[in-house]
Amino acid sequence: MSVENMAETFVQLADTLVADFDSVEFMHLLADRCVDTLEVDAAGILLADHHSELHVVGASSERTRLVELFELQHRQGPCMECYLTGAPVTVADFTEPPQRWPEFSAVAAEAGFRAVHALPMRLREQTIGALNLFTAAPGALSSSTVRVAQAMADVATIGLLQAKLLNQQELLAEQLQGALQSRVLVEQAKGVLAERLQIGMGRAFETLRRYSRSHNQNLSKVAESVIAGTVDVTAWGDPGTPG
Repeated sequence: MSVENMAETFVQLADTLVADFDSVEFMHLLADRCVDTLEVDAAGILLADHHSELHVVGASSERTRLVELFELQHRQGPCMECYLTGAPVTVADFTEPPQRWPEFSAVAAEAGFRAVHALPMRLREQTIGALNLFTAAPGALSSSTVRVAQAMADVATIGLLQAKLLNQQELLAEQLQGALQSRVLVEQAKGVLAERLQIGMGRAFETLRRYSRSHNQNLSKVAESVIAGTVDVTAWGDPGTPG
């Protein structure tokens, strides 16, 4: 974990914190930068809606997203506990008995992960989600890595809450709900692309994301266009380089 890489990460995250920022893209940026900066193998982000129900809103890979979804469907696991308690949770080895969450551990191990480090996304007394870091090797992260990871989670939390503007719970719930609704659109668009271009869900998301970036368009707006059929995805040609 180089100083240059860490500095670049925080600059890139801070540069995204502008009015009307793309919350879904921001969550995926956070997940990607966690992998690049912290030298973990995968990262996932869970956010709570206004009913305190958790949703997967960012993941560095499709297999990470599926592991997170399994945990949410079974309503138990280290990441969910991190959100509920507001405290970090570490499982240093999914294959080492005894396991507190054996079903989740088995699924995570099958996906190629041996450990997870869940960190709360929290501002003061309010916890809005969890940042989850997966590694293919067993063992806990170093204390310095955990500190940097928590700082990244804190930056993301502040960005979502926009504390200076969102002082009332109603506005906060609206902001978080908007992020979750955007995520639903992105998932639907992934399915459309996967079917029309005959590619996997992970490749479909990267195609969608690259199109959004190359055309300087909001990711959720591009997703809406794909779902509505107002953009000809077959004209994108090679799914890896949409045009």
